[in-house]
Amino acid sequence: MPVTNKSLLIKITEKEFGKLLKLIGDLDAHVAMKRREDEISIKDVIAHRAHWIDLFLGWYADGLAGNDVCFPAKGYKWNELKHYNADLRESQSGLEWPAAVTLLEDGYQKLIEFIQNTSNVALYGAPMKGAKNAWTTGRWAEAAGASHFRSASKYIRSVLRASTSCTVSADQG
Repeated sequence: MPVTNKSLLIKITEKEFGKLLKLIGDLDAHVAMKRREDEISIKDVIAHRAHWIDLFLGWYADGLAGNDVCFPAKGYKWNELKHYNADLRESQSGLEWPAAVTLLEDGYQKLIEFIQNTSNVALYGAPMKGAKNAWTTGRWAEAAGASHFRSASKYIRSVLRASTSCTVSADQG
C-alpha cells in the first residue's frame, strides 16, 4: 500500500535503500556484471533504478514548468516499456559495476533531498502536474525510489539464491 505522507515516504525510502545498499555492498563485480538467462545482470538492474530516479525528477520538473511530460520517456509509450528498458540496457552496456553503484547512490541522494525539500502538500496534496493521472508526486517518488529499491533487492536475492543453489548442486555432483 502506498504511503501517504512525507515523513513515511522518507522513512520507507531510507529503509529500502539501506537494504539494497547492504545487499550490494560486498557484491563481487564479476557476479554483478554476469548476464543471466534473461540477458539482464545485477549491474543492469542497479543502473536502471538510478536512471528511473532521474526520469521521475525530470517528469516533475517538466510538469512544474508546464512542459509536456513524456511518460516513460520521449518517443516511448507505457506499452513499450520492455523496449525502452532494453534500449536503456544497451545504452548503459559500457557501464562498469562501481559506476552503476555510484549512479544509484547519487540518484538516491537527489531523490531524498527532493523529498526532504518538498512540502507534504506538494507531495500529497494533488496529482503530479503533467502526469495525466491521479498519482501524487509522493506516489511517483515512492515508485521511483522505495518500490524500485525493493524490487531490485528481490531480484538480486533471487539471483544470489540461484547462484548458490547451482554452486551447491555442482559441488554435490
